[in-house]
Formats: sequence, C-alpha cells, structure tokens
Amino acid sequence: MASPAADGPAADFPAADPTGIPVGRGRHWDIRTRLSSMLGNLLDRCEAFLHAHPFERGLWLVVAFGSGIAGWVVLPRANDWIALLLACGGLAIAAVVTLDQFRWSMLRLAVMGLTVMTCAGLVTVWSKSALVGQPGISGPRVIWLHGEVIERREEPAKARARLVLRAPVEGFDDPVLVRVNLPQDKDAAGVVQGAQVRLRARLMPPASPMLPGGYDFARTAWFGGLAATGSVLTRVEVVRLSKRGTTLRGMQSDLALHVRSMLEGSPGNIAAALASGDRGAIAVSDEDAMRDAGLTHLLSISGLHVSALVGAVYWAIARLLALIPWIALRVRVPLAGAMAGALAGVAYTLLTGSEVPTVRSCIGALLVLGALALGRDPLSMRLVAVGGLLVMLFWPEAVVGPSFQMSFAAVIAIIAFHSAAPVKAFMSSEHYGRPMRWLRDLILLLATGIVIELALMPIALFHFHRAGVYGSLANVIAIPLTTLVTMPLIGLALLLDLAGIGGAAWWLVGKSLELLLWIAHFVAARPGAVTMLPPGDRWSFGLFLAGMLWLALWTGRVRLWGIIPAGIAAGAMVLAPTPDVLITGDGHHVGITGGGADLLVLREGRGDYMRDNLLEIAGMEGDLRTLDDWPGAHCSEDFCSLAVTRSGRRFIILIAKTRAYIDDMDLAAACERADLVIADRRLTYACHPRMLKADRTLLAGTGGITVYLKTGRVRTVAETQGHQGWYRWPEPYKPRSQPSGAMPDAKRSGEPRAGQVPPTLRPPSLAGSPPGGTQ
Repeated sequence: MASPAADGPAADFPAADPTGIPVGRGRHWDIRTRLSSMLGNLLDRCEAFLHAHPFERGLWLVVAFGSGIAGWVVLPRANDWIALLLACGGLAIAAVVTLDQFRWSMLRLAVMGLTVMTCAGLVTVWSKSALVGQPGISGPRVIWLHGEVIERREEPAKARARLVLRAPVEGFDDPVLVRVNLPQDKDAAGVVQGAQVRLRARLMPPASPMLPGGYDFARTAWFGGLAATGSVLTRVEVVRLSKRGTTLRGMQSDLALHVRSMLEGSPGNIAAALASGDRGAIAVSDEDAMRDAGLTHLLSISGLHVSALVGAVYWAIARLLALIPWIALRVRVPLAGAMAGALAGVAYTLLTGSEVPTVRSCIGALLVLGALALGRDPLSMRLVAVGGLLVMLFWPEAVVGPSFQMSFAAVIAIIAFHSAAPVKAFMSSEHYGRPMRWLRDLILLLATGIVIELALMPIALFHFHRAGVYGSLANVIAIPLTTLVTMPLIGLALLLDLAGIGGAAWWLVGKSLELLLWIAHFVAARPGAVTMLPPGDRWSFGLFLAGMLWLALWTGRVRLWGIIPAGIAAGAMVLAPTPDVLITGDGHHVGITGGGADLLVLREGRGDYMRDNLLEIAGMEGDLRTLDDWPGAHCSEDFCSLAVTRSGRRFIILIAKTRAYIDDMDLAAACERADLVIADRRLTYACHPRMLKADRTLLAGTGGITVYLKTGRVRTVAETQGHQGWYRWPEPYKPRSQPSGAMPDAKRSGEPRAGQVPPTLRPPSLAGSPPGGTQ
C-alpha cells in the first residue's frame, strides 16, 4: 500500500514523512511526553503511598505547624516571614490548579494541608509575639523600685530568694515585670506575694547569648513578660503588707518547708522538689551529679511525676469503687477513676507552680485519661499529636526550647519503639515461666532506655553541649525507684502527717532518696560518664529532627529511610570543630582552647556562670587556667601575648588586660606583629592586626564571637539573632572626631562596622609569623 504522504499536499513536504527523521533524534514533544509520564508515575507512587498509610498522614500536619513556628524563629526579618507565607500560599494554589482531584486526591490534600498548617504555625507565634512580647530596658541602670511582689521563690542553696515585681520603670508607660535576686541579709519579714515593697536594685536587660550557641534568656523573657533582671542592693522596705489570703505559691512554699522540716539534708531537698516543685534548696553538687547521670528530669515536675500521680489515683479510685457493688453497678468505674485522676493532676499542676512543662504534662495526662474513659488506645501517636498541637497553640515559643523537644521526643520514641513489628513479635512470643517473663520485661526496659537515650542525647548536646552517656542504664533503676517507691511514699507520708504519724514513712522516703543520690553520684563519677561537644550548626540539628520524625511517625520499612538523614546529622554534630578563641560580647572574658584539659582564660570571673558558659561552648570538661599562669603566654600589666599553633600555622594573639593609655606608636607596633587583637575597649586607628581586631567597636555590633583559626571562620551572636524584638541591635559606632582625610578604622583594617558580621579570616603564612611560645 502506498504511503498516505505520496498523494496530496503533504507529498511536497518531506518533513511530513516519518521516514525522513534522522536516526537517534526524537521530537521535542516526545521528550515532554516522557517527562510528563515520569512525573505522572512519581505522583502516582506518592498517591499510592499516602493511600497505604491512612493513620500517619494527620501526624505530619502537626509537624508542619511546628515547622512554621520554628521558621518564624529562625528567619531573621518580617520580609522573610511574609515570603514564607506567600511561598506556602503559592504552593497550595499550585496544588489545587495542577493536581487532578480524582487521580491525585490524597496528594493534593496533603500539599494543601501541610502548607496551611505551616502558615498557621507562623501566624500563631507571630501573633503571640506581637501581643505579649515585652521589650527589655535600654541598658544597665541602678534605680529604686516601688511595686508589688508577684512571685517569691526560695533558693536556700544559694542563700537568696528570687522576687518578681511589677513596678514602674522609666521608659515604659505601664508597670512592667522585673526579676531580682534578694540576698538573705537584705530580706525582711512580710516580703511575700501581694506585698508592696520598695528597694534599690541594679538592673540589666534580659541577657542575649553570651557566645554563639549559648542559652538565649532574652527570648524567654520576651514571651514571659520580663523587662529586666538584677540584684537587690539595699534592705527591702515593706510599704504595705499583703492583703491576699493563702495563695498557691504560698501553699507551695509552705509544703516545701514542711517536707524539709520532716526530712533533713539532701534527701529532704529532693523530696521537697518532688512534692512541690521547689528546687531552690538542692545542693549544686547533687544537681550536677543528677545531670551528669542523666537523671535531671527526675528533679523537675514533668510527665513522669504527673503521670505517676494520675495513674496512682486512677488505679486506687477504680479499685475502691469496684469493691462496692452498689456503686459498681450504677457508675462507670473507669470514668469515675479518670475524673478523680484528672482532678488530682490539675491540683498537682497548680500546687507545683503551673510551669509550662508541668502544664504540658498535665494536658497529656488528661488526654490519656480521656482515651481510657472512651475505651481507646491511651498510647498512640495521634494522642501525642493532639497534645503537642494544644501546647503549641498556647505556648508556640516552647517549640524551640529543650523542654518541649526532649519531653515529646521521649514519648514519641517509646511509642514508636513499642509499635515496631520486631518489638511486637518479641512481646507477643511465648515465654514459659515467670523468670522468663521477668527477663523479657527487663530486656525491653533496657532497650527502651537505650532508644530514649539515643533520641535525647543529640537534643541535649545541641542545647546544653553536654550529656550523660550512661543515662539509660541509670534510669533503668532510678525511674522505677522514683515512680513506684519514692513518690507513693511521699504521698503516704503527707497523708499520715495529717494525723501526726508520718515519721516512719519519711524515714523510708529518705532511704529511697539516699539510694537515688548514690546512683547519681556513682554513675556521674564513672570514666566517660559525660560527653561534651561544641555548638553545632542549625542545619544539622534540623536534619536530625527530620530524620527522627520520619523514623518514628511512619510505619513499615519506609520508616528506615529516616536513619540516613539522622545519621548524617549526628555525624556532623560529632565532627563539629572546637572553637579556638572565645570572646564575650563585652570583650572582658576571653577563652583559648588547646591548653590540654584546661581552658586558658584572661581572667576567671567572680561566679560559676561565666566559667560554665566558656567550658560548655568550648566543649570541655576541665577547668579554667589564667594566662598569667600559662608558661607559653607573655603578660605585662596591660597586655598578654600568646602564640598558638593550628594545622601547622602559628597565630599570634594579643589581649588587652586594662584600659590604661597606650602610646599609639607602641600599640601600632604590637598590633602589626599580631594576627588577632582582643580588647574590652575601643582601640585607636593605629592598631591594624593582620586578621581581626575584636575591640568594643566591633563587639558592640556582633555580640560574643568564636574564632576557628584552622578554617578562618568567625561565628557571632548577631548572626543567630533576628528582628523578632528580643535582641537589641546597636547603632553603628561613630567616633567623636576623626582626622581630616583619614579612613575609618573598620575599612582600613578590613573589619566590618558595628552591627555587621566580620568576614572570614585569612590565616597568615608561616613566614610572616613572629616567634613566641607555642600551644
């Protein structure tokens, strides 16, 4: 048969004949067809995947809500937040327009739901910040405060009390909250909640991170309504006594005092913390031991304590009502037990101060009781998701805090581990005899502890830069001891105290807490009990959380893909480099790593706060050692010089010790020989180091900085802060006078001006390094 192209108009156009196409060359519409087919197949697979996991889809909506909150905190400016909202809105519209609602209905709904929840999370935290955010005072000041005591918290271990006052402060139209430390020698009778007092205090703005990766108290104070913190300088004068009756805070304080009167020493202090949430009397050595042993969570009223109380009340009321036939036949016993447990949980939460972690735990316990009353599974991911969503709606700022992350990570890890197919098979397998069942339960308990430790350790290292290695082993004994022995004994002792016969019960409480403290000190003293790491990057922590959520929230083999990003992130966190030089925002404190087990510092400081911050950011367990005592440093009355060697290169560091006048010629000569110059004052234009001049002018805009000499990287506090409101960005420094025709010092030395991030350092060549001591 002849080709149709042989006749008619098409015969004059060879391109119309398919046989005229060169071999190996395809039409462009064929390529588009293949790409469209590949994309369609991919979307079909996603649709089939979503259809195969109907119970896990809703969990990711809560994750998206939390991601929107985290995005608001991480992104620096309002333009970025608006861009994220527009991007999510555009993605949702694109899904509606391009995805066939019949072929890809689940995928279409998933994209729309995730984008809407992300926007909802961002708007929620943005709205709360605008409504309740409290700016801090402009700078340090010493003023008289005349206001009402809102809260008083005792801290006997530090010989002080902590007051929160609502008082007028210059610069604010309305009275604001101020938190001050009240030493015992300046205290007075009647300084309680509701009293009007007058005192003189030295106030500071809420502190931003001292160094990159440090704790951001300014953000906590912004959402907590605190405008300043400080210390009392004079004896407090009570202007008017409190007219309030017995308050919840007063009941908490009275309960703590009663417990400590019945049980002395460290066991009494810990018993008071478990009963009332008052941790102020716990000795620093005991608290450090509990932290290094991974048992700190036992000291804070959280999920363990609330769950133990609610469960005990639920079990006791249900068993008691079941023994009375007339009630058991007319009342739903599980519902009555759930109501009693709920009331006990709410009362315990209020009595212990209604802290956010306690309220969060109470909400979770109430959800579990509701599930039990309805006959539903009380431990499910959907229940955890509902609890997390409720917490984020009221306290969205908690998402980026360690308490929220660690508490929910522990619960999610437990549920995910016990819902895994191998664990279910192990639990359902036949084990003959009671010893074998006990062995199985012990193996599961130990395995659960290890899983929780693996999930929580990266979170603890990211926020606190230290974590206990043997926490899973210690918790195997400590958690049952606290939940099944200590807390029931405390409750029994308090009940017996109503009749004045609680002495024996308190003796048993003391012995159980002595055992708990022995476990903590024994585990903390083991070699390698504590691991410390320097701060890692945000991307690695975010990648770890994403991988762990993928591993926990999906079911089946697809969940194993989460191990890859989690493993990469964990490796990046472990391999995070240690900073070589640490400089606080005021330039007054400097730390240099590489001096063996000790951190070399310019000056030690007067308290443990500075010491702990420097060691944590350096990722070190040792102690501080001043440069005056270091043989490799050369110190005079005004400066210390030190030569350090990194990757075969020698770097000369010059650090100012005083603010005394230095001749410009001498200063210029010293700076020319140095690679890094550090000072807590503004240095003149004559100082031009080869790499960086970190004086007051620079540090005023960058905050604390950490320097990595090996790579030339500089991290600053300013680069981790946005424009949400709690970080005060300073104005660029302007010198009072400048010689005619002179170039500003920031430009001449290659440094940024105040408010800018310094550039990457350029390590000098070995030939240009002057001689000096090595480290």
